[in-house]
Amino acid sequence: MRAVRRPFRSARALTPTARVRRLRRRITVLFALTSAAGLVAMAVLAVRSDGVRWREQLDQGMSADTNWALGLLETDEDGRLDTEVLLDNAGTACPPLFLFSVPVAPVEPSVTPAPGELVVEHAPRRPCLTLPAGAVRQAAATAVRADEPRSRDARTADGEPVRMFALPFYPPDAEEDAAPQGALVTVADASAQRADHRRLTWVVSGGCALLVLLSAGVGHLLSGRAVRPALEALDRQESFLADAAHDLRTPAASLRTLAETALRGETDSTDVHRRTLRLAEGMGTLVDGLLTRARLMAGTAVLAVEPLRLDQLVEAVVEDAAGEGQRVAVRAEQAVVVVADPDLVRRAVANLVGNALVHGHLPGEPAEVEVTVGGDGATTAVTVEDAGPGLPPEVAGALFDRFRSGSGSTGLGLSIASWVAHAHGGSLTAEAGRRGGARFVLRLPAGGPATEG
Repeated sequence: MRAVRRPFRSARALTPTARVRRLRRRITVLFALTSAAGLVAMAVLAVRSDGVRWREQLDQGMSADTNWALGLLETDEDGRLDTEVLLDNAGTACPPLFLFSVPVAPVEPSVTPAPGELVVEHAPRRPCLTLPAGAVRQAAATAVRADEPRSRDARTADGEPVRMFALPFYPPDAEEDAAPQGALVTVADASAQRADHRRLTWVVSGGCALLVLLSAGVGHLLSGRAVRPALEALDRQESFLADAAHDLRTPAASLRTLAETALRGETDSTDVHRRTLRLAEGMGTLVDGLLTRARLMAGTAVLAVEPLRLDQLVEAVVEDAAGEGQRVAVRAEQAVVVVADPDLVRRAVANLVGNALVHGHLPGEPAEVEVTVGGDGATTAVTVEDAGPGLPPEVAGALFDRFRSGSGSTGLGLSIASWVAHAHGGSLTAEAGRRGGARFVLRLPAGGPATEG
């Protein structure tokens, strides 16, 4: 039998929360890359513009010098160059000024001479900038060949950056299509401009890097604000599912036990039906309460507050929660009335009492729980105190966080009670009791929550 190959799937599939966080990272990277592309383009444009600017400034100065020197250049009766006036009136050593001429009788009149064929009419003996002779001659030949001024970057013999400018000139009374008679070449020091340009390049590069990092940080913050509603919705969904499983686990187990007992014929059918109906009604109430909480957390519903006798509610919860061999005492100083959501407050009190009955006793001993209901006019409080081993120090700071119970349970019961307290504008605190156990105090405002929902 031929085996069927299945596509590979990752062993650890990403959770919805992980996918949202990965989306946030991708948005941050995309934002940073987009900003980096724009900043790099602007930086390249700025650096190139600065390079063109300082070269144009040097070329303008050298063009003015060569044109002034060209005005001092004369020719004799035979058409030969006469540099006497130029040398008498202009210093050609700094900046260096070179004069090249085209041979009088080239091999072919229509062919421009090569750099080696140019005749050096004048070269400064001790120029302030020493350049290779071939480089200067090449610059002159390029200008003569192009029949227009040319400039280029070069290096001195010591490696310093310079700028060369070559200006072709023509014989007196030359026609429009006449060939150049030679070229004047001048050299300018470019080390200061190069240094300024290099400094600008570093400043622009560093500024771009800082701006990219800043844009990445801003993008991370903005993407966080963008995905925060999705993360909150996922967290609410996870909280709802976990709390639903916590609240429905006990009645579901009771229904299963009851069904197994009925199948074995160990219980009267009428009693089975009665207990099944009671459990079904309880589960329906739990489902309604959980759905109400989900709507409240999603902001689509408000608390169904109404005046209620808190002492009577606590007595009813204790009567339903207490089991055989467990002692639960209720002390109410007076009739305590509070404006709150009855279902949610009942669930909070039931979770506190149930937590005390399960964890508030030493091994092998029955649970002894004391519930006190009282108020001072502005607030009401339900105090649940047990005689157990007390609160573990390692979980005292995170006792009301989901899944942080530390006593073998999920910790959802206390987290639900804490959420109910805060939803009504109250609080839930835990402290050491008088008998060495734990004391939980649920405080609710007597007039109800400040703002419903």
